[in-house]
Amino acid sequence: MTASEQTATGRDLIEAGDAVAGSMCRAAAAVVFEPAAAMVQVSSRVAACLRTAADETAGLEVPRERVRAGAVLAFAVEYAATLHRNGRTGRTDGWFEPRPGSRPAADELAESVVAAARRSIEERRVRHLGYLLAEVAVSPDVDLELAGRALRLAESLSWRQLALLAGVGRRDRVPLPMAPLEDEPRAWAAWGAREDVTDLQTRGLLAPPPVPARPAATLPGSALPTCG
Repeated sequence: MTASEQTATGRDLIEAGDAVAGSMCRAAAAVVFEPAAAMVQVSSRVAACLRTAADETAGLEVPRERVRAGAVLAFAVEYAATLHRNGRTGRTDGWFEPRPGSRPAADELAESVVAAARRSIEERRVRHLGYLLAEVAVSPDVDLELAGRALRLAESLSWRQLALLAGVGRRDRVPLPMAPLEDEPRAWAAWGAREDVTDLQTRGLLAPPPVPARPAATLPGSALPTCG
């Protein structure tokens, strides 16, 4: 495959994300593969990283996984352009440079994010995975291990749990209802919501921690031996 064929194929991958990311995918692909003709800009280092990820994933044949892979890169472009416009450009701490005996950390994270997007049956996640990739690309205080941990944690949570965490994080702007959850909900949907909250509390992601169940009461004398 020639370099020009790789470029066209990688561009096609990003444009294929329009079923999830919408019509902006064509413009996002132009930012990565034809920056001189694009209406917005991103750091050249960020663009090169996204271009590598697109080219390496271009041969993906599973249709819906291909859509999500293209969409996550388009969303990364979208957020990277906003960051660039606000003066937050690509990192200069070696994030985009090859490591001894290994490729750049930026390329490793990009592959991990694309792989996570491919697995994301709940496609609402894809936008935020792309935003994570763009944010880390301009945040020198986030290393590869921390970014990987955040990615694994996000994958382990349901969409409802992520929405709950987002709601708590924005409670100053969006007041949350203060009514307590039922201890023993009768409806299955309410039980599932209760379990999601309890799981977040158990992981230490939501306060307060769950109250451990009280042991069953023991009647006086019940521990005494019986007469034979």
